[in-house]
Amino acid sequence: MNINQKDFLNILEEHNRLDFQKQIDYNKYYLYSIITHSTAIEGSTMTEVDNQLLFDEGLTAKGKNIIEHNMNLDLKAAYERSIELAEGHTPFSIGILKQLAALVMRRTGGEIHGLNGLFDSSKGDLRLVNVTAGVGGKTYMNFQKVPHKMENLCREVNERRKELLESPDIYEQYKLSFIAHLKLVTIHPWVDGNGRMARLIMNHLQNEFGLRQSKVLKENKDDYIKALKASQEEEDEVPFLTFMFEEHAKNLQKEIENYKLSMENDEVV
Repeated sequence: MNINQKDFLNILEEHNRLDFQKQIDYNKYYLYSIITHSTAIEGSTMTEVDNQLLFDEGLTAKGKNIIEHNMNLDLKAAYERSIELAEGHTPFSIGILKQLAALVMRRTGGEIHGLNGLFDSSKGDLRLVNVTAGVGGKTYMNFQKVPHKMENLCREVNERRKELLESPDIYEQYKLSFIAHLKLVTIHPWVDGNGRMARLIMNHLQNEFGLRQSKVLKENKDDYIKALKASQEEEDEVPFLTFMFEEHAKNLQKEIENYKLSMENDEVV
């Protein structure tokens, strides 16, 4: 799918016109879907139905381990806090990001003893070690550079979000959320949970702007990772922005098609 700005906005306009949000529990189940796909990208096998039963009924999924359950419960708590912060237009800061990261890793993180000191991923502490993306994978920036890079990211995002709150531009608002996603995962501030946090911050900004949140479907994980790597290696935002705009457009278009089909079926009955 090759999408330009006009086509993207047209799809978004049609989605808004159909008023999906007025469907009973639409926003709740949409959030559950976002959480399910985000944790699935990190290896969780929990389904949307599994999470619905876990979140609403407290029922665990048969055959799924406790780590998967905790990963999803923690991410739900982080999203709930993020929504509160977004609604209050709370500026980004290292403290706020650490608070959200602590929720993401509350039950699956822990203390890490490194050569440069002790830190705790379950408390949102920034890493004090250098990390790589697997054997032979990308080496992320030196941990000593992380605090400064995080300060710069918060300042840049705050400046731009203020502009876009005062003078809304839907396309530019989505673009900022995608860029924040890319930059956070590139900095890689934590030893774990970076992908979940990057997607959460993307959705956080979309919530603050009153936009329909975007998600990366687990079945598109390979293309998502390729787009991230391309932007990081080329130091160019375009590959990742192209993927994210197309991914969101495809997801919205699918919802539109399913909704129209369901309306046709109702008329037949």
